[in-house]
Amino acid sequence: MKKIVHKSAAPIYAAAVVWVLYALLLPLYKPGHFIMAAAASVVVFLIARIFCKDVVEEVEEKPQPTGNPELDKMISDGELAIREMKRLNDSIKDETISRQIDRLEEVSNKIFDCVKADPKKLPQIRKFMNYYLPTTLKLLNAYDRMSSQGVEGQNISGTMERVESMMSTIVTAFERQLDSLFGDQALDISTDITVLENMMAREGLSDDPIHQTQKETPAAEEKESGEDGDGIQLEL
Repeated sequence: MKKIVHKSAAPIYAAAVVWVLYALLLPLYKPGHFIMAAAASVVVFLIARIFCKDVVEEVEEKPQPTGNPELDKMISDGELAIREMKRLNDSIKDETISRQIDRLEEVSNKIFDCVKADPKKLPQIRKFMNYYLPTTLKLLNAYDRMSSQGVEGQNISGTMERVESMMSTIVTAFERQLDSLFGDQALDISTDITVLENMMAREGLSDDPIHQTQKETPAAEEKESGEDGDGIQLEL
């Protein structure tokens, strides 16, 4: 949301009134009175600024097009979904469901941010955007409507209980969707770590016993062969 500050015009009007009243009551054309009127208007302006607060308006900021229609649609749909989650969270009174919606909102934002940073991952969230996210919102909307009825009939209570029991599974699914987006990165990091460990072990900079043994073995063999050579005796 973008905040726009509208400064109050009341202080300006108050200062103008001082000039008008002064001109009606006193000879404003005289330099002394003119200076007094100016000083009085400044004082009134400053006092009015204290009591007349600026109006802050929150305006929805439209996202800038990325040039990728599919990515733009994901961003637009994602923002709509987040706003709907916030609305449902405010409407639903159950504390457990509310905490779970908080988590869904947090994870969803991270998913969208991850894909915005790397649009190549868009295909990985296609099913998430087309099915899991809208279905989750549909279930939460149904829960919200039923919980506001004030009736505990078999159909209403049974449906609400099913949604409640499903929410933890949905949260886990969202978290796994986010985790899957880091699969390639995790593989690259794991490869880098393995290479680094091997290099450090070969240079004797780590506590890897296997590589240390391999490094010490040639030295030991060389020492042993040297000792054998020193012990050779020639008999005539």
